[in-house]
Amino acid sequence: MAALSSRFGDRFSTSKMLREQHGRGESHHAPAIPDAVVFAETTEEVAEIVRLCAAEGVPVIAFGAGTSLEGHLTAVSGGVSIDLSRMSKIIRVGAEDLDCTVQAGVTREQLNTHLRDTGLFFPIDPGANASIGGMASTRASGTNAVRYGTMRENVLGLTVVLPSGQIIHTGGRARKSSAGYDLTRLFVGSEGTLGIITEVTLRLYGIPETISAALCSFESVEQAVAAAIKVVQLGIPVARMELMDRGLISAVNAYSNLSLRIEDTLAFEFHGSPASVQEQVEMVAAIVEDQGGKDFEWANAPDERNRLWKARHNAFYAVVSQRSNAKGWSSDVCVPVSQLSGCIRRTRELLRDCSMPAAILGHVGDGNYHVVFAVDPANQQELDEVATINKEMVEYAISVGGTSTGEHGVGTGKIGYLRQEHGDAVDLMAIIKNAIDPVGIMNPGKILPS
Repeated sequence: MAALSSRFGDRFSTSKMLREQHGRGESHHAPAIPDAVVFAETTEEVAEIVRLCAAEGVPVIAFGAGTSLEGHLTAVSGGVSIDLSRMSKIIRVGAEDLDCTVQAGVTREQLNTHLRDTGLFFPIDPGANASIGGMASTRASGTNAVRYGTMRENVLGLTVVLPSGQIIHTGGRARKSSAGYDLTRLFVGSEGTLGIITEVTLRLYGIPETISAALCSFESVEQAVAAAIKVVQLGIPVARMELMDRGLISAVNAYSNLSLRIEDTLAFEFHGSPASVQEQVEMVAAIVEDQGGKDFEWANAPDERNRLWKARHNAFYAVVSQRSNAKGWSSDVCVPVSQLSGCIRRTRELLRDCSMPAAILGHVGDGNYHVVFAVDPANQQELDEVATINKEMVEYAISVGGTSTGEHGVGTGKIGYLRQEHGDAVDLMAIIKNAIDPVGIMNPGKILPS
């Protein structure tokens, strides 16, 4: 503490309010506060902090924007929270190569604002204005994943501070390489348990010439999901395809002051040339009609599209806002697209007698969906009820070849399902963790069971 205080001055703090802010994310998970917070501004500073902590066996937890949902930020063993939000420099944009390098604290909205005049954009959109470092650490996904993939596909290289304080660089700007182990993929999704990501090199894409968005309502979730599956199976390159059940539509209308038809709904966005967008629209419209969908409601002007997607991104808060003093419990699973209808049907059965507000939404184009509950964090009966629903939903998804988490990460919330999903491979994960972080200072208590 004395060394950190001396070195970082007013960028080091033991303020209780600041520590509480850094000991929790956005969800229901009980906070666990760190002993101190340090604001780093460079990779070298992060390495210096880590070396000081490593020498004393003090845990370190990386903090970006604080938007995680599975307890990633809780300081379960105390320690030092390293806040990377001031590492917000866009280091380089390679317009010709469609890539860029940014510090970990840059947010996705900040990056896209910077890129706007270049004609490029970064498409990974998890909803929250998350930091790029945090998105890489949790292998984030989002509404555009059906067309552009996830962080796994869009991270080209990383700068990482290891538990020893050593700085390494993984990957590079070449679009393919067969040189050595793929360390970039090892750290993407490691949730700060193997090292702290301080810089990220990303793929970029050209802003589409034409963008068109539409809503289509259905009399049942099953019809909506059937339409989504057909779109995927026919290979139509939609950019976004989001499911919102009628409960969510009602909550979104109230929260975002909209007047959407209160029915189970698919939201689409189409990217491309005018001709290709028209072709996509016609093909999707035919599928939707075959599955009982009603007329498209178009949102073609940029402000209309932004309002639509902002409402979708605010879905978590819309559900939570239905109760005073509630917290959000958001769980997600991902399954093969062929199993999506059965999984959502099973989830709807589980929610039928739920005693609190809940809604289903998801990026159904890649088989990923979420359930958001508005829970009273002081009511253990409610927490137990949601835990039971969550357990059945996750175990059903795993049983049909799916995963316990499509994009939220493991954190502390999904640890109990890791061995059920991966079996003895969890032992290899533990070997890797122990080899890289033998003292166990990197975000302890996350991903792997203690």
